[in-house]
Amino acid sequence: MTTHVPPPAVQSPAAAFAARYRATTIPPVDLWSPVLDRVFAHATVRNYLPDPLPDGTLEVLVGAAQSAASSSNLQLWSVIAVEDPARRARLAALAGNQQHIAVAPLILLFVADLSRAARVATRHGRPQEGLDYLDTFLVGALDAALAAQNAVLAAESLGLGTVYIGALRNRITEVAAELKLPSHVAPVFGLVVGRPDPQKPAGIKPRLPQSAVLHRETYGADGEAEAIAAYDEQFHAFQNEQGLPRQDWSSVLAARIASAAFLNGRERLADALRAFGFALK
Repeated sequence: MTTHVPPPAVQSPAAAFAARYRATTIPPVDLWSPVLDRVFAHATVRNYLPDPLPDGTLEVLVGAAQSAASSSNLQLWSVIAVEDPARRARLAALAGNQQHIAVAPLILLFVADLSRAARVATRHGRPQEGLDYLDTFLVGALDAALAAQNAVLAAESLGLGTVYIGALRNRITEVAAELKLPSHVAPVFGLVVGRPDPQKPAGIKPRLPQSAVLHRETYGADGEAEAIAAYDEQFHAFQNEQGLPRQDWSSVLAARIASAAFLNGRERLADALRAFGFALK
């Protein structure tokens, strides 16, 4: 079994906050843990080695995923592990030719899965009206997201890299066909897992300052414009380090929501979900 050495952890709260927010003013922090080292050091990895994963990696990641919270313990999600190179190549094409899907040895497809609940209800001789409502689908999708984030943290603790693949929803019908999904099962996103290419290290992407996302007691947007303007400048520094084109984060966000055309096929998601058997009442 190949041994993976986890990457160096952030050594202090001050360093962790500085890396995540590019901030010079650090809040006083009197508590910390090795887990927080990992959480704050998260980076999206898009460059992988093709090396196979150690034996047991998949089972450990799924175990971590299943250790996440589940609404009422209904467990309305499943995961499809795709390791076959030909199928990964097809999924890469469906996701807009994202080649890290084809290069990394594993992609996990997290799905909202109401079909298992339907089969259980059938065996109990019970009706299934509750499956027709939007909230039930949301429970499956949200549980899948919680599970996947646990898998991400587990993978990173083992020295592995990950990247979420939301673009699989652009061609969700074809993805469902590729995975042979039954009725009442829908892809939510993919998660690529592999060994990061040490020659192309991923950087820690800065996030919006907490002043833009943290609301105390009630919601308020005072100071938001200034916080986002400052964030645009911090984002430029990250782009320069990663060799990316200079773009304001705020301009990219505004462009992405300007037209349904920028949804790249996801504007038809509700229709696709209904075709999969989700009534979404």
